[in-house]
Amino acid sequence: MNTIRRYLQFVKPYKKEILFTIFIGILKFGIPLFIPLILKYVVDDVIGASIPYEEKMSRLTWVIGISLFVFIVLRPPIEYYRQYFAQWTGSKILYDIRDQLFAHIQKLSLKFYSNNKAGEVISRVIHDVEQTKSFVITGLMNLWLDLITIFIAIGIMMTMDFWLTIVAISLLPLYAFAVKYFYKRLRSLTKNRSQALAEVQGHLHERVQGMPVIRSFALEDYEQKQFAVRNQNFLDKALDHTSWNAKTFAIVNTITDVAPLLVISFAGYFVITGGLTVGEMVAFVAYIDRLYNPLRRLVNSSTTLTQSLASMDRVFEFIDEKYDIEDSPEAKELKAVKGDVTFDDVSFQYNEDEMPVLKNINLNVRAGETIALVGMSGGGKSSLISLIPRFYDVTSGSILIDGEDIRSFEARSLRDKIGMVLQDNILFSDSVKENILMGRPEASDEEVIAAAKAANAHEFILNLPQGYDTKVGERGVKLSGGQKQRVAIARVFLKNPPLLILDEATSALDLESEHLIQESLEKLAKERTTFIVAHRLSTITHADRIVVMENGEIVEIGSHRELMEKQGSYYNLFQVQQLDLV
Repeated sequence: MNTIRRYLQFVKPYKKEILFTIFIGILKFGIPLFIPLILKYVVDDVIGASIPYEEKMSRLTWVIGISLFVFIVLRPPIEYYRQYFAQWTGSKILYDIRDQLFAHIQKLSLKFYSNNKAGEVISRVIHDVEQTKSFVITGLMNLWLDLITIFIAIGIMMTMDFWLTIVAISLLPLYAFAVKYFYKRLRSLTKNRSQALAEVQGHLHERVQGMPVIRSFALEDYEQKQFAVRNQNFLDKALDHTSWNAKTFAIVNTITDVAPLLVISFAGYFVITGGLTVGEMVAFVAYIDRLYNPLRRLVNSSTTLTQSLASMDRVFEFIDEKYDIEDSPEAKELKAVKGDVTFDDVSFQYNEDEMPVLKNINLNVRAGETIALVGMSGGGKSSLISLIPRFYDVTSGSILIDGEDIRSFEARSLRDKIGMVLQDNILFSDSVKENILMGRPEASDEEVIAAAKAANAHEFILNLPQGYDTKVGERGVKLSGGQKQRVAIARVFLKNPPLLILDEATSALDLESEHLIQESLEKLAKERTTFIVAHRLSTITHADRIVVMENGEIVEIGSHRELMEKQGSYYNLFQVQQLDLV
């Protein structure tokens, strides 16, 4: 029930629309309840009445004429507005939920995304949220309308024959028990099926993105088997759900089928004994249909609602994911930045049960200084720079900007002052211009072009089929590695941040691209506090200071010349790379 209460918070803003839709629905479902009474009138007061032929035809014409007017003129607009407002309300609620989920997605830490597949996240936001729409349409509207229809039908039947009505509703307690018994387990089975589907979607999303790897290693047969395992798991869960659902329908529909037979038996007896007219019997049997059709719909509704509740559980399970990085209540906006950065006895581990990847890091960086971080893979370089924009928080110690702990600032305002160029910069499948504009969305076309020129990207962009309006494809697949990097650098030029982080920005590029990118990066780093993580040491000899890291600790600090003269770890790295730049 807690799940339903939480969902109702999204429904609350639309309660007027829901009540209006229910009111229109009562008219829509109420009008057909007159048909059995019309049938009774025609049988008893027209066909069976001892009146002249002309009077019979007159009565029949009037009753059919009025009925046609109601069903042809009045009922269609009622049906239209009921459907329209029901779907409109459901769609608006889903819009609000997805809007909140996307805001939630943007606040979740990188640790969450390193432990969860993108496809599973997408499944919750798209598939599970869509499933909850049934709760609005069915649970908050149709369910009540069916119940109201049942009570109106029972009320009319009571006025016709009390004891026959008791016979008609005698199996309702058995029906209620069956629904409660079967649907308790159905919710669990539905949740399991949704989770299995999300796993298929997550695996598929990952494999579609990695299709070049599958093709290059000729892994098609292997991957077919891997997909079959997850697909089979979903099939097993789906068949478990189907089997239990089929049992539910078999039992519940048997109950709703037996009830009319009981009524027909007793009604036939009452007509024979003279306690009931033929018209009343026909009308009563027709009302049984009006009574048990909604009950059958309630069975379907129960299945739909069970699926909806299971999806709600998964949606709120996702919403309840904790944020690793949260602003403190006293957090303030980071405005002007001079650029001094201090690491004060910083240690860091990704998870509590893992070994620290950074140990007691102490480093003072002056405003405008360029600091290069070097060392063997796994030394902690990328982990260290990921702490500056608070992608992760330090385990102990603190990081200061201009003398203030970065945790005292709002995370968004902190990141707004940092520009990052990574080894594998992600471009979105929009145009080149839109990708550059991510640095500063409100920038003018002239500013975009100026940023592209500064990044040595303007010339190649003009040679693209539609220039700046050329779509780059998913993750920038239509551009070369060097072109992607230059677009990413243009993005940072446009942002113009006081702090700059370059993580393997020239790694794995051809010499021409590396030269162009190195030139633009040196231009970008001027008068900014810059952190460079580099594997090729030839690209960082110009740095003011070079920090050598091993096993999460700083082992050497100095300029290129100082460290070469010392002939320690940095010198040995040069020898490994067979560089002779002394």
